[in-house]
Amino acid sequence: MLELEAGEAPLRRVRRPGGGRKWIADLDPGLRPALLALVEPDERGDPMSPLRWTVKSTRTLARELTRAGHRISADTVAALLREEGFSLQANAKTLEGGQHADRDAQFRYLNEQARAHRDAGQPVISVDTKKKEVRHDAARDE
Repeated sequence: MLELEAGEAPLRRVRRPGGGRKWIADLDPGLRPALLALVEPDERGDPMSPLRWTVKSTRTLARELTRAGHRISADTVAALLREEGFSLQANAKTLEGGQHADRDAQFRYLNEQARAHRDAGQPVISVDTKKKEVRHDAARDE
């Protein structure tokens, strides 16, 4: 305040470079590997895994990480996931039909193809299509 009242030009920065709170990922080197271990895509039939997507919510991940000794908020989990190339999407509620006997094999094949194209520098687009049909849901009519 004295400097301003004396007519001196205001400083460009208030803090010195490097000042302020340190980023949690820098303070806790085990955090990022622990997070990635929780969301690491598995190949049980998830067509989105090569595209770095997780069905776990950031709140759930933050809770699991905190239980493991890494104090972190859901917002920070989201920021770390974005840094790692994950897409944050909400789950959609759907009515599921029966499972095809070779479903896991089909998705493993799709994952391998997507990974090969991605590793070759080619774009990978995932499209989930379903046949539209009218269904009668007796539970909904009650």
